[in-house]
Amino acid sequence: MGTGKVYGSHVLTETELQEPLVAREGKFTLIRVGRVILLRKGLVALCLLTGSVLGVISSLLIKPSYTAKATFLPPSSSPGSSALLGQLGQLGGLGGAAGALGALKDPGAIYIGILESRTVADDMIAQFHLQNVYKTKKLSATEKALANHTKFIPGKDTLVTISVADVDPQRAADMANAYLKALSKQNDRLALTEAAQRRSFFGQQLEKEKNLLADAEVDFARIERQTGLIHPSGQEQVQLTAIAQTRAAISSRETQLTALSQGATAENPDVIRLTSEISGLKEQLRRLENSTQKDGGLAPVLPGSQAPGLTLESVRSEREVKYQEALYELLLRQYESAQLDASRSAPLVQIVDEAIVPDQKSWPPRTLFVLLFAFLGASVGMAWAVMSDNWARKMSDPNTAAEWQALLDAAVRIRSRKN
Repeated sequence: MGTGKVYGSHVLTETELQEPLVAREGKFTLIRVGRVILLRKGLVALCLLTGSVLGVISSLLIKPSYTAKATFLPPSSSPGSSALLGQLGQLGGLGGAAGALGALKDPGAIYIGILESRTVADDMIAQFHLQNVYKTKKLSATEKALANHTKFIPGKDTLVTISVADVDPQRAADMANAYLKALSKQNDRLALTEAAQRRSFFGQQLEKEKNLLADAEVDFARIERQTGLIHPSGQEQVQLTAIAQTRAAISSRETQLTALSQGATAENPDVIRLTSEISGLKEQLRRLENSTQKDGGLAPVLPGSQAPGLTLESVRSEREVKYQEALYELLLRQYESAQLDASRSAPLVQIVDEAIVPDQKSWPPRTLFVLLFAFLGASVGMAWAVMSDNWARKMSDPNTAAEWQALLDAAVRIRSRKN
């Protein structure tokens, strides 16, 4: 017996080693597969080496990308933030999405939802011309590509990390910082608290009243130049001022009622209180305008039969100026109060780390590529070894060999006929 290898208690000769292993063993077992791989380890090693080389080449051919990261702290940790987040979800103007935001307990998830919104994505696409960068034709495809290159990661310490990957490291850093700016912009737009709504409303009313006061002052100056009349004085002046202040108080409360009615029903206690006060002031104004002095003096609003037309026009013009002045002062106080409340309740997103230009590649992972391709190469080599051995076993059967030979002869005949 020539030299051979020992498998268990059996020694295989060189002749047996050249025969298909499966021809010697009838059952297909893992032990037999392992023996086949060991006998053809050179083929497996060659495939493994080839896969490793392909992995290195692939990692070098793929264009590298860089990842920039920025971190911010949601306003959940500041006093009163829980109430603010509840108000975000209660705003009727934001629709069902705002209600969903308010239902979330994790404030970081709310701001991640804002960052993932279509509005922010479209702003980023327009700002950095991402359709050209990602080579996409449709906006929806660009939005998907941007989502694949961007991650928003909430941390256990409540910090949220913005991660942007791009082939250009500078653009990656710029996009991460642009997300921070977009978040602040959307945060200011969405955080419509009650105070902010009142501030906006009173600001508009204040601007209108400012113009009306200027018109009244111009009209009063015109009448003074035309008539040269002396201003009313004494009791008439007192009652004139009282009428102007009463009218201004009515207008101020009507403005407050309008602002309050945007988010309150008629059963609201403040609405009921303001409605009652307006009714009382209107009754007081009616009595002032219809009253006369007990000593027989002139009424603040002189009837046409008791004063010349120009005097009546001067009195009414001055009364209008005083009314607009009083109303302007009331609206100004309301606006300043709403502005102060809005500044106290405004959410603040605190930036912990701005993104810097990354100096290391984040993709492709060269080591992972080499290991993956090496594993695939070794798998192909082992499969090749087992299949080739199985093929050799089948061809060792005379019947199978005869069938294959007949098939080959038929193919050759068909080919020769075509030629």
